[in-house]
Amino acid sequence: MLNDVAALTLARGTDFLSVFEKPQRDALAMLFLRLHHHGVLANEVFWGLWLIPFGLLVYRSGFIPRFIGVWLIINGCVYPVISATGFLLPQYENRVSNITFPALLGELAILLCLLIKGARPQPLDVAAPLSAPG
Repeated sequence: MLNDVAALTLARGTDFLSVFEKPQRDALAMLFLRLHHHGVLANEVFWGLWLIPFGLLVYRSGFIPRFIGVWLIINGCVYPVISATGFLLPQYENRVSNITFPALLGELAILLCLLIKGARPQPLDVAAPLSAPG
């Protein structure tokens, strides 16, 4: 967030920044915006790495449909691909992001599934007798 605040402060041009000319402030603001973008690219690796084990848990749980678990695993694999593309081949980053966008909706699918289905308690088995000690 610090990069965003710095870019916004530079764009507004507060009094203490009057020593910089407008083009210099604009260039510095653009620097902070690009730093923010590179930070997001680095974070995407970690977003993907946590989604893979989460997708495996969803797949094995049986509580949530298995296709959502597979979707989350695919989603977890896509984030590092987008990140690597952004760092290594930035000219193709938008194209790769557009192509892989449907895979990124796995997080939305799990969110909607949990909101709609919810965590309902399992019904108690009435056939099992309650035994009191003594």
